[in-house]
Amino acid sequence: MAWTKYQLFLAGLMLITGSINTLSAKWADNFVTEGCGGSQAHSFEHPFLQAVGMFLGEFSCLAAFYLLQCRIWGHTDSGVEPQQSFSALLFLPPALCDMTGTSIMYVALNMTSASSFQMLRGAVIIFTGLLSVAFLGRKLVPSQWVGILATIAGLVVVGLADLTSRHEDQHKLSDVITGDLLIVMAQVIVSIQMVLEEKFVYKHNVHPLRAVGTEGFFGFVILTLLLVPMYYIPAGAFSGNPRGVLEDALDAFCQLGRQPLIIVALLGNISSIAFFNFAGISVTKEMSATTRMVLDSLRTVVIWALSLALGWETFHPLQILGFFILLVGTALYNGLHQPLMARLPWCQPPAEDHERESLLGGSHTPINENS
Repeated sequence: MAWTKYQLFLAGLMLITGSINTLSAKWADNFVTEGCGGSQAHSFEHPFLQAVGMFLGEFSCLAAFYLLQCRIWGHTDSGVEPQQSFSALLFLPPALCDMTGTSIMYVALNMTSASSFQMLRGAVIIFTGLLSVAFLGRKLVPSQWVGILATIAGLVVVGLADLTSRHEDQHKLSDVITGDLLIVMAQVIVSIQMVLEEKFVYKHNVHPLRAVGTEGFFGFVILTLLLVPMYYIPAGAFSGNPRGVLEDALDAFCQLGRQPLIIVALLGNISSIAFFNFAGISVTKEMSATTRMVLDSLRTVVIWALSLALGWETFHPLQILGFFILLVGTALYNGLHQPLMARLPWCQPPAEDHERESLLGGSHTPINENS
């Protein structure tokens, strides 16, 4: 079935804004400029401030939701399902998980390459599958277990590529190893977020843009307040600012004043996450969740290709193998192989079994699938 122009626009918007989101964050990290008080020039390493900007982008989805509501008000025959009343505090636990996971991933992005960052995020499949079995009572079909095993193998190969690559240009080997481990650890928190959303949020008829915006509001407010104590908490080797604290927001603003291009990078990150969430939700609605998964995999290819073209990282053949294995694992877990198997007469399952497999094997992406 051919895509309409609107569907092509949504697919392109998701691919472009999703790529911009990671690349703009990495671009900001690459800037080196002076901070406050004429301090020595240093990299723009302010992961928690960048996370605040990302939540601001998610928060803006609330504005998009209410604009959408204004368009449908007065149209009783619009076919839009009525919104159930719900407590906004319902989104607080997932928002706390999102805030923690996102902050850890921005710290890790300072330590490793953008392509490895994007590939290693595929580890979320492993932890989401295990947690859904443990806490949601879901039964994974054999192809999903194979997908999880393939994902583990892919992560090992990507990790080996990082270990054997040259790191004298931007990142030390110890930083790369730490960054990669932090990314995988963050996926544990992201998977907890997904399980919480499925157990407590999805049963309510909440518009996805409203859900994204509400979680963004909590993340923005809480993390902004946390910037104050972070200004005084020593962080040792994990600190990238001259004062050696967890986050120095004042130093960040001084660097913004001295290098306006950092502002451009941050604005690209903030705006792209809002459009990416909108496009991802619309792609799932207008096409399918499988299409969204395929586009997200293509986003990894775009980020990898542009990182190589811009000279941000060096090419390593193992990354191709690792990405391919991760892609196979993701496809198996999400059931992308089923349409291909259905073409083979001897592989077609009975109708009842196929229906059961779809119900038990479905998986949700996080409401706000960031960067």
